[in-house]
Amino acid sequence: MVPTRLALEPRKFRVLVGTFVHSKSRSELEYIHDAAVAVDDGGTIVAMARGCENGNAAKDKVLRETGWTHRHVDLVECGEGQFFFPGFIDTHVHASQYPNAGIFGKSTLLDWLEKYTFPLESSLADLAKARKVYTACVRRCLSHGTTTAAYYATVDVPATNLLADLCLSLGQRAFVGRVCMDREELRPRHYGDESAESFLHNTQESIAYIKKIDPGFELISPILTPRFAPSCSSEGMKGLSAIHRREHLPIQTHVSENKGEIQLVADMYPESGSYAEVYDDHGLLTPKTILAHAVHITEKEARLISQRESKVSHCPCSNSSLTSGEARVRWMWEQGIEIGLGTDMSGGYSPSMLEAARQATLTSRHLAMRTEDQALREKTKLTVEEALYLATRGGARCLGLDDKVGGFEVGKQLDAQLIALGLVQDDGSRVGEDEDGHVDAGNVDVFGWETWDERIAKWLYNGDDRNTKKVWVKGRLVHSRR
Repeated sequence: MVPTRLALEPRKFRVLVGTFVHSKSRSELEYIHDAAVAVDDGGTIVAMARGCENGNAAKDKVLRETGWTHRHVDLVECGEGQFFFPGFIDTHVHASQYPNAGIFGKSTLLDWLEKYTFPLESSLADLAKARKVYTACVRRCLSHGTTTAAYYATVDVPATNLLADLCLSLGQRAFVGRVCMDREELRPRHYGDESAESFLHNTQESIAYIKKIDPGFELISPILTPRFAPSCSSEGMKGLSAIHRREHLPIQTHVSENKGEIQLVADMYPESGSYAEVYDDHGLLTPKTILAHAVHITEKEARLISQRESKVSHCPCSNSSLTSGEARVRWMWEQGIEIGLGTDMSGGYSPSMLEAARQATLTSRHLAMRTEDQALREKTKLTVEEALYLATRGGARCLGLDDKVGGFEVGKQLDAQLIALGLVQDDGSRVGEDEDGHVDAGNVDVFGWETWDERIAKWLYNGDDRNTKKVWVKGRLVHSRR
C-alpha cells in the first residue's frame, strides 16, 4: 500500500460526514460525533451539523442548509475507526535539508552546520537537484498530514522560488523564506550573501516572485528569514526590519538553541544585553516573528518576547538530536508566549508532526524528572491534548492563521486529514486486511472498548503516516493513501 500522488484537483463542493476531533483549548479536545461539514468550492466551511442522531441525518441537514444536492457534492464519509482531524502546522522546517534527515552524528549545532548543512544547501543551486529534494520534501510532509509549513529554503533565489512554485502546484499552504546570511565569519566561502546590499536585494527578488505567483498570498507567502543573528550583519538585519515594516511580512529565525551559539552572539553583539535583545535592537522582534528553539532563554528574554508578542517554535526532536537542551514549554506559556511545534528537519530526524508532538510530551517528562516537587513535576508534563494543540491551533496562532485554519468552525478553511486506526475484529484481524493479513493501518490497534481520549492517545504515541488516509488544503484533496 502506497500513497497516491495527486495532481491538484479542480475546486468542488464537498461534504464530510462522521466524527470530527479538534482542540477546543490548550487542555481540551472536542469530539463531534455524527456530524457533517459542508465546504464550498473556495475551500471554506460554510455549514456544520452536529448533535444529529446519525451521519445521514447530519448530511441531510447541511444539504438543506446549503441548498446543495447529492449530485453537486463530493461526499466523504468516515469508515470504522476513522475520524477527521485538522491539518498539522509545522512552524519550523528546513526544506533544503530534507535529504539529511536522520544524519547528525555526534555533532553539536555549529559543527553540524559546517559538516552537513551548508554543503547540502549550497548544492541546491543546481535546480534539477533542488526540484528533486523539494518535491520529495513537500510530498512527504503532506503524507504526514502537514497542511501548512514555514519553510527555510537556501540563499539561492531561483531555488527558493522553485520551492514556492512546488508548494503551490502540490497544494500545500506554505511560508517560503530565502535564507539570509552575510557575515563572512559564519558562512562558507562560496555560500552566502556577499554583502548586506546583496542580502536585501535577493530577498526582495524572492518576495516579488511569490507576489507574482500568488498575489493575495492565499496559499504561499514570503517570510523574511535571517538565518540567525551570528550569520547576519547589523546592516542586513536592519534592512530586513525595514522590509517588514513596509510589507508587513512575517519573520522567522533562531534564538538560544545552543549554549555555544549564545556565547557567540554575546561576543559578536556585546552592546546588546541578550540574544533576544539583538533581534529587538534591530527591529526584528515583532508580533509576526517566529523564534525557533528558545531552549535557553532567560526570564528577562521571555518577558521581552512576550511584550513584543513574538512567538516560539518548539522543536523537541532537533533539541534532543543535536544535544541542545530541553525547552520549557509550560514555563514559556506562563510568561505569555504563544508556541507552535516544529519538526526542524534535518536537525530533527523526522518530517512527522505526530512524532514532534510525542517528543514534546517526552521532553516535558525529562524536565519534570529534574524536580522533587511532586506538584511542579506533574505541572511540567505536557498532555496529549496540549501536544496536539501545539501542532494545530498553536501553530496557526504563531503564523497569523488562527482566523483561517486549525479547527472545524464555520468560516474557517478546510485544512484537514482523515485518520484511520486499525480496528481489531473478534477473530483478531483488523478491518481492511486482505487475505494475506496485510493492512495499511500502521501500528495503532483499537479494540473497541477504548474511550475517545484513549484512542487519540494511542494515535499520538503509536501513529504514523499510514494512518493519514486523505489530506485536504483549502478544501482541495492534496494527498490520498489507499
